[in-house]
Amino acid sequence: MGIRFRVPLQKLHPLSRAIHHRYCGNTNPQRTPHRTASARYFTSISRLPMRPPKPNKGSGWQNYQQQRNFWVARLAARLLKLRYILLGSAVGGGYTAKKTYDEWKDMLPDFSEYNWVIPDFVWELSEQIDLDKLAKALPEMEEIAKLLPDFDKIGESFTFLKSLLSSDREKIDQLQEELLRTQLKYQRMLERLEKENKELRKVVLQKDDKGIHQRKVKKSLIDLYSEVLDILSDYDANYNTQDHLPRVVVVGDQSAGKTSVLEMIAQARIFPRGSGEMMTRSPVKVTLSEGPHHVAIFKDSGREFDLTKEEDLAALRHEIELRMRKSVKEGQTVSSETISLSVKGPGIQRMVLVDLPGVISTVTAGMASDTKDTIFSISKAYMQNPNAIILCIQDGSVDAERSIVTDLVSQMDPQGKRTIFVLTKVDLAEKNLASPSRIQQIVEGKLFPMKALGYFAVVTGKGSSGDRIESIKDYEEDFFQNSRLLRDGMLKAHQVTTKNLSLAVSDCFWKMVRESVEQQADVFKASRFNLETEWKNNYPRLRELDRNELFEKAKNEILDEVISLSQVTPQHWEAILQKKLWERVSTHVIENIYLPAAQTMDSGTFNTTVDIKLKQWTDKQLPHKALEVAWETLQEEFARFMAEYKGKDQDDIFDKLKEAVKDESIKRHKWNERALDSLRVIQHNALEDRSITDKPQWDAAIQFMEETLQSRLRDTESVIKDMVGPDWKQRWLNWKNRTPDQHIRNETKNELDRLLKLHDDHTAYLANDEVTTVRKNLEGRGVEVDPVLIKDTWHQLYRRHFLHKALSHCNLCKRGFYYYQRHFVDSELECNDVVLFWRIQRMLIITANTLRQQLTNTEVRRLEKNVKEVLDDFGEDTEKKTQLITGRRVQLAEDLNVIIFLSFHVFVSFLSIVH
Repeated sequence: MGIRFRVPLQKLHPLSRAIHHRYCGNTNPQRTPHRTASARYFTSISRLPMRPPKPNKGSGWQNYQQQRNFWVARLAARLLKLRYILLGSAVGGGYTAKKTYDEWKDMLPDFSEYNWVIPDFVWELSEQIDLDKLAKALPEMEEIAKLLPDFDKIGESFTFLKSLLSSDREKIDQLQEELLRTQLKYQRMLERLEKENKELRKVVLQKDDKGIHQRKVKKSLIDLYSEVLDILSDYDANYNTQDHLPRVVVVGDQSAGKTSVLEMIAQARIFPRGSGEMMTRSPVKVTLSEGPHHVAIFKDSGREFDLTKEEDLAALRHEIELRMRKSVKEGQTVSSETISLSVKGPGIQRMVLVDLPGVISTVTAGMASDTKDTIFSISKAYMQNPNAIILCIQDGSVDAERSIVTDLVSQMDPQGKRTIFVLTKVDLAEKNLASPSRIQQIVEGKLFPMKALGYFAVVTGKGSSGDRIESIKDYEEDFFQNSRLLRDGMLKAHQVTTKNLSLAVSDCFWKMVRESVEQQADVFKASRFNLETEWKNNYPRLRELDRNELFEKAKNEILDEVISLSQVTPQHWEAILQKKLWERVSTHVIENIYLPAAQTMDSGTFNTTVDIKLKQWTDKQLPHKALEVAWETLQEEFARFMAEYKGKDQDDIFDKLKEAVKDESIKRHKWNERALDSLRVIQHNALEDRSITDKPQWDAAIQFMEETLQSRLRDTESVIKDMVGPDWKQRWLNWKNRTPDQHIRNETKNELDRLLKLHDDHTAYLANDEVTTVRKNLEGRGVEVDPVLIKDTWHQLYRRHFLHKALSHCNLCKRGFYYYQRHFVDSELECNDVVLFWRIQRMLIITANTLRQQLTNTEVRRLEKNVKEVLDDFGEDTEKKTQLITGRRVQLAEDLNVIIFLSFHVFVSFLSIVH
């Protein structure tokens, strides 16, 4: 089957050169070709002139015919050389003869622009050529061997062809070198102009900075935007709302160089460094902006770090490391708490970046077991923001298959619409990789399955952590200028250097800001309408006060209540202190002092017992009891004023805060220890005095004694009543019955009552034979009773019997002041117990007066100081305020204030600048 083809004669010369290059190899071993075949074809053809316009017949027609004949002769000569090529290829193995026309046609360039060179009859002749007939006309192999020409001549022909190719290649190399020199020239010129522009902008910013300090301080757009992000971060943490505002999230494998990329963008070595150790333990939000001076400042601090001074840089790195370690809870390795940092300087691109802890594949010794999962969750939380720009950092010096972060980024942004890929350590990659084309595959997005908006290759250092940013930038520029990656076209000029990277990231950042801010503002407006509607319906007469404003209001109320303590009258203090102190010590006075002394039935023994016990009591217990009573009284009065204020305001939102402030203030308050010794002396002197000077004091003592004894008698009657159960009236009227134990108690009581009637002056204790007699009498009536129960019942009955006798004696002593004053001895009117109660009463009055003076002169002021300190501490503790001031009203006011702030004070400025 014959194959017909139409081949213009002018195509045969470049075809012969291609065949020679393909099958005979490169004859110049000193030069390795680096251009593709198609590039060489187009270079060769480019020497041919384009078809000139055909002249009119006349004077120029002969010249045109001569020129056309010259080209015909030249092409004919090259056509004759084709037979040598065909014969050479046949001898070499016949491989060329098997090539089909379609394969040859794809390898041939388009010569349609040069058809004017070939005469018309040549095209007609070419159409008539039949390859089958041509192949049959060829002789056999033996005849071909005879017809072979002189190979020396063929070699000379090929040498001529190669010389032509070499000359063309040298011209192209010269052009490329000239182009690189031109690029370097203009690049240096551009760098010089940029440096001059940076200096001019610095001067302008310094002048504007001086004017700003003279006027009101204004914040830049990026500072306002960063402030909004900080507010929204707190807003998100407290109320679980989603923030869709853009920021640049820097993620990468551990030690991939992401922190170095950030430092190159910030133009300062601001982060702590370590060899292979995890240094980034919490997210660090860095707000980059342009300014006259290269400084850094934390969000919650007023100190500026001069980034041009090495000591300030070291202090900044140390502070960041301390804040990271402080944010990590005990037992953990990383933290989700964000550290906010602002960096300003001339020529810095404006943007907000968040540096995240490096992604790890294995948890090593010393790390918490959940460190890997925690880092993944933190990274996902930042990357799932639909407007977050993901700066994916990949270490170019290690195998790409070892990367973990690329899979994570692919999951969060599968289409690559907001991802920028950065290949670091390209200098090491070019040095170590056997095939530099692998770098080209990476930056073209063909090696990883992830997609990205752009791909960049950077160099972030020479391996030393002490290198300055300027030297690293010079090293990076020198590397790419001399790198074959850029010279051979594997990397594009706009894909290299951190400078180009920062420009691209900044452009992408502000593009997303423009697209998302207005949409987010509309969302906030809708939220504000809903919150305002809820507030009007639930709290129509209240102003929207957030947690801080409510705390200030509560603080003023509490301080007013403390100040009110100083306005309490002395009479009120002394009355409360005297009453509380007697309630605290009355049991001891009656049980341990009065009753043991009064039951002795002897005046001398009574006074001796009383004096000894009063002395012991004053030395050990009484002063401490008095100070406890004073401190409790101060607390109760403080709480009473708070409760009264609350009753007027009827707002219980401060209850938890006031209670916490009161408890913490009381906990911190320590009573003056020197008051204890002076109080002991005062009380001892008061109890030593036995001289009642007038009848009113005597009557007051008798009244005090009578009230005390009656109170004890009522208590004793109540105890006996509970022991024996209801009497006959209650049983008949209320249908109540005694329990078996109460029945035994009642029978025992009746038996002991008969004993007391027989022996009115009986001592306080039962003798053993009396206990036996009572027990046998009860057993005779069928009541089994235990001796302990008998003694216990006797104690209460004798106490009641004694109190009745004491009250009778107290009544007799009302007229005994005359005998006491004249020291008459009358067995019936010997009122030593009245004198005891007068001594106790006088001690209570003097102690209350002393404690009142300490309270009003010292302790109230010290308590007020403690309350102020506690309020100041609580005011600085956001978590504490959140715990103590709670409720829907607070949350609603907080939400409203945040929404109003974002909607009006910030986004209005953003939209005005964006539009």
